[in-house]
Amino acid sequence: MPSSPSSSAQAARESVARRLGDLRKGAGLTVTELADRCGWHHAKTSRVENGRTAPSAKDIRLWCRACGADDQAGDLIAQSLSAESMYREWRLQVRGGLKRLQESLVQFFHETELFRVYSSTMVPGLLQTEGYAAALLSAIADFRQIPVNDGPEAAVARVERSRVIHEPGHRFVFLVEEAVLYYQLGDAQAMAAQLGHLLTAGALPAVSLGIIPMALRERGMWPHETFHVYDDTLVSVELTSARLRITQPSEVALYLKAFEELQGMAVYGGDARALIVKAIEAIDALG
Repeated sequence: MPSSPSSSAQAARESVARRLGDLRKGAGLTVTELADRCGWHHAKTSRVENGRTAPSAKDIRLWCRACGADDQAGDLIAQSLSAESMYREWRLQVRGGLKRLQESLVQFFHETELFRVYSSTMVPGLLQTEGYAAALLSAIADFRQIPVNDGPEAAVARVERSRVIHEPGHRFVFLVEEAVLYYQLGDAQAMAAQLGHLLTAGALPAVSLGIIPMALRERGMWPHETFHVYDDTLVSVELTSARLRITQPSEVALYLKAFEELQGMAVYGGDARALIVKAIEAIDALG
């Protein structure tokens, strides 16, 4: 991943610009000829191709039509929209506090039918206990220097939001790296309670919980950044500085492919429970 939201967004915009430029060249059109067909000044074509101006959805449709590539308009529009809004900086999201951020997603969760979550770093939010969530969210507030550290209140809101797991009409597929079971957030009691909750939540009818063992002899897929896929249409990736929202179909498909391969490496049922129990015993041994 690029190092900063601004550079990443610019790189994404330039990717759209290159694709549009390739379409024009493939159609054998000059900058001026394409501009004439689209009904705008040739300078606009140059600005778009150089990544200085973001094309609108209408611009992209006209461009593709001029190049005889109407079938590519939809994907390009999605890619362009993603490039312009892909990074939502954390300082803007948390301006109203972490509790408000948790509450802002409630309606979206109710409307989502299929949740796929892969985590290499922590227990997924929908499976977090209040103690674990409070430790995590308080640490996030401290790190990001949020003026009001409302981590405990945000944890209550997160647990309340997670009740969606018990509502009909939703399915949840969770994949976590085994190392997550050993990354202690909060004190030993809070961590043990969190692991115990995984044993319970993993048995719910709508929940599939897979754990990728550390003892794999050979991995077919390396550990990835933590990501969430919602109904095959949106991927959310949380970075240190921002949340990356991916909606371009081809990129969503890539994350779905990665998720499927990671699924094949996980253990489930009794084998997954055995790994959780082993982690609980490790905490008890330290205590």
